[in-house]
Amino acid sequence: MLTREELPECPVATCVQLIGNKWKLLIIRNLVYNEKQRFGDFIKTIPAISKKVLTDNLRALEEDGLVDRQVFAEVPPRVEYSLTDLGKTLKPVLDAMMEWGTDYKNNL
Repeated sequence: MLTREELPECPVATCVQLIGNKWKLLIIRNLVYNEKQRFGDFIKTIPAISKKVLTDNLRALEEDGLVDRQVFAEVPPRVEYSLTDLGKTLKPVLDAMMEWGTDYKNNL
């Protein structure tokens, strides 16, 4: 996780740095509206993403304290991803983006 000094001074730039690529937004979207996801669930619902890019983005979101990774001691191993309490605070942001996107499409 980055320290306060490592983050941009501008709050908008901070938000963009943490969730500002299309893959992170789609991963967070899945977790906001589905609570828990397994790796394969992301692959199915974000078909254009490669496994490597998904892994890299999940790790980055985990390092930034937005996503939690839970490994179950089973054979084969099962891993579930969910939002942390901090990550859950992004729900209003995603809701606003969904509403804006819907309005935009309806007014074309």
